Amino acid sequence: MPPPVQRPAVPTSGAVGIPPFDPRQVPIHGRDHHLPSIPTRAQTAQALRTRFAAPPPWQPELRGEPAFTQRPLAAAAVLMPLVQHDDGLRVLLTQRSHRLSSHSGQVAFPGGRSDPQDSDAIATALREAWEEVGLLPERTEVLGSLPLYTTGSAFAVTPVVALITPQPLQPNPDEVAQVFEVPLSFLLNPANHQRHRMHWQGQMREWFAMPYQDGQKEHFIWGATAGMLRNLYRFMAA
Repeated sequence: MPPPVQRPAVPTSGAVGIPPFDPRQVPIHGRDHHLPSIPTRAQTAQALRTRFAAPPPWQPELRGEPAFTQRPLAAAAVLMPLVQHDDGLRVLLTQRSHRLSSHSGQVAFPGGRSDPQDSDAIATALREAWEEVGLLPERTEVLGSLPLYTTGSAFAVTPVVALITPQPLQPNPDEVAQVFEVPLSFLLNPANHQRHRMHWQGQMREWFAMPYQDGQKEHFIWGATAGMLRNLYRFMAA
């Protein structure tokens, strides 16, 4: 008998950014098998450089989530690092530490709240990636940014897309429980995009999830992280 699949616990406390339910248990409302995947030739480093240098007309599918907190919006940025491997690009992601008060235990891009000394969203994303996982700014090639995404926890997030070379990382254990990579081709295939829907706090909530099976471990990518990846898909499909 094969060993059981490892499913990391999804926190169900009421902390900021953590819904009081396990999103894996919410039924799948649909999958987008009818949408085309992004061709392999469009997923190379040079193809991405060309697309970001002269973006086509397009609109993001998702602008954000219904708020579940009354606090004012806070500016933030994340880095969407595309790691250049010989067999293709892979997206670097983290599982956030359970010690964090916001979005603890969830899969996320390196990133966080903007500091006053940050000159712009790119500076925030690079600083946070260095502080969280030890990603060297000088080995990061920023391609551009995707539109602002507002989280239900009241963060106005700018996703900054960048190419990086494989490098030793030093995750900060106070913020990051794990660092892992997912093939870009998997995330840009809408057949892997699950739609979830449920009533919560008096209104209908919908989100995408992109569960990725890594050997015996499942990485449950959902919520804001999946929403930003869905926008990346729409950008690449335009």
